Amino acid sequence: MRRFELIEKIRREEGNVLLLDAGDIFQGTPYFNKYGGVLEMKLMTELGYDVATMGNHDFDGGMDGFVKARMFANFPFVCSNYDFKNTEVDGHTEDYTILEKGGLKIGVFGVGVELKGLVPDNKYGETVYLDPIEIANDRAIELKKKGCDLIICLSHLGYSYEKEKVSDLILAQKTENIHLIIGGHTHTFLEKPTEMKNKVGDTVLVNQVGWAGINVGRIDFEIESKRFSKKDVLIVK
Repeated sequence: MRRFELIEKIRREEGNVLLLDAGDIFQGTPYFNKYGGVLEMKLMTELGYDVATMGNHDFDGGMDGFVKARMFANFPFVCSNYDFKNTEVDGHTEDYTILEKGGLKIGVFGVGVELKGLVPDNKYGETVYLDPIEIANDRAIELKKKGCDLIICLSHLGYSYEKEKVSDLILAQKTENIHLIIGGHTHTFLEKPTEMKNKVGDTVLVNQVGWAGINVGRIDFEIESKRFSKKDVLIVK
């Protein structure tokens, strides 16, 4: 079944669906080389993506290249730990976004990998890299204060490393108020989400589904509270 047909089938079956992406939309394929990311943005718009974050390959066309392609996307990019204030990207991403599905408020923010040494300096200009753990904690607290019932982090840090480099697993352990981390960068294929305990002992789900659109990941949340009847919130990446 083609990706579009699969997503549409899920949307027909489930009332409340989010479609999310954890970055590296520009993968250096012949399509990117020819169209500069415009095709990818148009296709993601056609697929109905709700939110995405930026990966290191999304700087392949430079700052102006991302901005030109970004014009064809009708969904927000959340980048919380990149300060784009003195760059062309300033104003073209959001710190976080809040979505409403089935009476629930869902907060989504994004954190990315350090660009120094990974991306040529001239590709990311004066972008300032901020500590992802500190930023993630701050954004999660802010989203909780804004009444979000579910808080999702789109991460392009990578699933795990042998050294003590910040990864999705470390992020999960050293933060709180985050319910789900959807990751990218290390192209890790997980058969099911990894369950981690955050710094106060609550469970955080960490998921990653490989790369190049080979898999479509699906996570179903059933949320019950005094304020809501039973709701199904489906997250597809």
